[in-house]
Amino acid sequence: MKRVASIDIGTNSTRLLVAEYTGEHLNRIETGLITTRLGKGMAGGKLLLETMQSTADAVGLFYQKALDLGAGAVTAAATSAVRDASNKADFLELVKKRTGLTVRVLSGEEEAALSWRGVLSGLPVEPAATLVIDIGGGSTEFIWMRGARLNLVSVNAGAVRLTAAGADEAVTYNILRPALEEVVRCAPACLVGVGGTVTTLAAIDQQLALYDPDRVHGYNLSLMSVQRILKMLKGMEVAERRKVPGLQPARADIIVAGVGIVRIIMEHLGLARMVVSECDILYGLALEMVGINNL
Repeated sequence: MKRVASIDIGTNSTRLLVAEYTGEHLNRIETGLITTRLGKGMAGGKLLLETMQSTADAVGLFYQKALDLGAGAVTAAATSAVRDASNKADFLELVKKRTGLTVRVLSGEEEAALSWRGVLSGLPVEPAATLVIDIGGGSTEFIWMRGARLNLVSVNAGAVRLTAAGADEAVTYNILRPALEEVVRCAPACLVGVGGTVTTLAAIDQQLALYDPDRVHGYNLSLMSVQRILKMLKGMEVAERRKVPGLQPARADIIVAGVGIVRIIMEHLGLARMVVSECDILYGLALEMVGINNL
């Protein structure tokens, strides 16, 4: 058995997975999430000092937790916010000084491939018929197989980025349209969603006062539910949204933009249902550490 830990430094949150590989399965030992909003105020293309510091603190906290839980290897990877920041080197150096960890900055393509790997490890889906969408704070990734080749498209449309830009659904659609027009040609029969927006939708649809990953993972989310939830959330002030069962209060201000992305994707592709996956980039990173390649 091998115990490993992965840390995902996203635009909206920093997350931890500690898992044990038994030779057959990757078993979750511990997870953690801190809303750090690293992408806050990035309109000028730079990370803010305050968010860099709070995110570095979160990474340090998770790194120590992983070591305390016996992880023999720990990896940390950053996605859209760090990838796009002109001062990414400052953030990477800050984390290095605080923790000793060298953070890997993922390209959109690497991010997508790791999400795909995570999904396949946790759901019994047919790869050739499946489209995976990873909706993050800064970007949305589309991943699907065509023949023996993995196709990856990353779009700079995420819940935090679109909220900060004040983008309405017409603008969001125009940003997503080139990717959607490419994806629709593969005619996916199965849609799998990962990321905080998607798992939050599953929790809201089930009215989970306390988040339960076992009830969220594998949940079948209907387009009708997405449309209903979006209409409900758009009709609320942020303070009201914070009281919605299943919605983390820290996500209340960005959730409408994220759900809008989901609705546009499902409607454009003509898919009435989406399978929600808890297994995502964190699992992909962990599998990479133990040398498993399911691509």
